[in-house]
Amino acid sequence: MKPFLHTEGLAVGYNGRPLLEEVCLAVRRGEILTLIGPNGAGKSTILKTIARQLTPIRGTVYLDGDSVWGMPEGELAKRLALVTTGRVDPELMTCLDVVETGRYPYTGRLGILSREDRRIAAEALAQVGGEALAERPFACISDGQRQRILLARALCQQPDVIVLDEPTSYLDIRHKLELLNLLKRLVHQKQLAVVMSLHELDLAQRVSDTVVCVNGSCIERCGTPEAIFTADYIRRLYGLTGGSYEPVFGSVELEAVPGPPRVFVIGGGAAVCRCTGGFSGRALPLPRAFWRRMTWIIPPRRRWPPVWWRRRPMRRSALRRWKRPNKRSAPVKVRCVRCRSSAR
Repeated sequence: MKPFLHTEGLAVGYNGRPLLEEVCLAVRRGEILTLIGPNGAGKSTILKTIARQLTPIRGTVYLDGDSVWGMPEGELAKRLALVTTGRVDPELMTCLDVVETGRYPYTGRLGILSREDRRIAAEALAQVGGEALAERPFACISDGQRQRILLARALCQQPDVIVLDEPTSYLDIRHKLELLNLLKRLVHQKQLAVVMSLHELDLAQRVSDTVVCVNGSCIERCGTPEAIFTADYIRRLYGLTGGSYEPVFGSVELEAVPGPPRVFVIGGGAAVCRCTGGFSGRALPLPRAFWRRMTWIIPPRRRWPPVWWRRRPMRRSALRRWKRPNKRSAPVKVRCVRCRSSAR
């Protein structure tokens, strides 16, 4: 399938000085292309050049076979929408007013909105869950809420391509997931092409069809998430010196604290052994480290006498031996083999 948006020989930078050269990107309809890389690598510069916010040093960007630099501004605004991390401070405008500015490419010179334009703006606001913010001043909402309103404005343009620069910035985990789920749904339902940058590697690994790695002076690697997100390559791309990247879960792990361990905590067991020399200090899998130094001591559950004891007379001394157990089961004890200490 022919790419809907692609670049040829693109060099981007500022003041005539190239920052990145030979930037070759291609994304088809119904796909998400994600840029990853360290801070200052040039991800935002690439996205601004694609959206015609910056003039390229060399090369060009093609949208459905047409150069974006040869399109009228109104035509480009109908086909491409941009959401950046830059702060927007419109004066005396409500959130609904900001969303409705996405319909200006479809209005006349006076910018008068029709009933259909207002309906589309209300639907876009509802898609990002911002109905409650419609009448609130845009200057009086949080950064995360602003990000959702700006995304609604981009959806209000009804574009073919959406360019997003770190769209999950300032958002909590709930709205991050809702935003990315919304993008995936729009990509599949309306066959949009999405180009964005992300710093959350776990989210980029799950939402992207193609991942492009930007490393300072060039596009270092491009491929599927399975080929990109490996422990060795992510360590080299970001220059990790402390900790590591876990590709299975898409998470980062902190490096071990220097020195011998003094406390061994079993997650969820709430049991701690204060033995200072009970463990070797080597990184062992949990079952191996557990069974080498510690043993489970599980008391048998005491049961209430069966029903037949009421029918059969029993001596008072025999009844004393049966005590009603507590409603909560007896806690599991963990005892250190070396120091013989235990904790609950």
